[in-house]
Amino acid sequence: MKVMVPVKRVVDYNVKVRVKADESDVDLANVKMSMNPFDEIAVEEAVRLKEKGIVTEVIAVSCGPVTCQETLRSAMAMGADRAILVESNIELQPLAVAKLLKAICDKEGPSLLICGKQAIDDDSNQTGQMLAALMDWPQATFASKVELAGDKVTVTREIDGGLETLAMSLPAVVTTDLRLNEPRYATLPNIMKAKKKPLDTIAADSLGVDISPRLKTAKVSEPAKRAGGVKVADVADLLNKLRNEAKVI
Repeated sequence: MKVMVPVKRVVDYNVKVRVKADESDVDLANVKMSMNPFDEIAVEEAVRLKEKGIVTEVIAVSCGPVTCQETLRSAMAMGADRAILVESNIELQPLAVAKLLKAICDKEGPSLLICGKQAIDDDSNQTGQMLAALMDWPQATFASKVELAGDKVTVTREIDGGLETLAMSLPAVVTTDLRLNEPRYATLPNIMKAKKKPLDTIAADSLGVDISPRLKTAKVSEPAKRAGGVKVADVADLLNKLRNEAKVI
């Protein structure tokens, strides 16, 4: 069984994001980049399935500039067998990424696609669902447990009322939540081995899909600073402030 895992290169989650002076975008100059944390969880789950002998091959895929090779090498250091970079220097929005991944799925024919539920840079939470729709595959989102048996996959997902368990036929799309697993740290020997694993590069233009941006960012700004708290004299004063100042009751 072949599993494909899309990974995205994003600003490291430990970095404080800065906005450009003209408020056109986030400033990426001299900023540490890393693999999207939800995608790390997806890679870890795919590698664990391979270690159990259920999966035979794990393929990491990334869409973006040539610098995404670093992220793919990180995925291979975690245990992915090979990687594919769909190279493009234009802004890739969720629908464009889903179209590119569909083209790769048509070429590779994976039985399961595991991806992070969202990227921490845009928080769109759209690519996995869009890809499932384009491929006409069943999907299970926000997975906290994944079990494979034959041509079936059982996914447990957290919902407001508790846990929901879905059973799907393969091929299928699964998006991962935080509680699915804890990604491993890549060891030095595995980092060195990853340098020798195959990494194929495909030009996005050669896949014959429309990836032109459909959305335009009007403005990027930092969140408003939180105001300091105040003490209230009694319950009546608290209710007054909630009703007339906060306007929440």
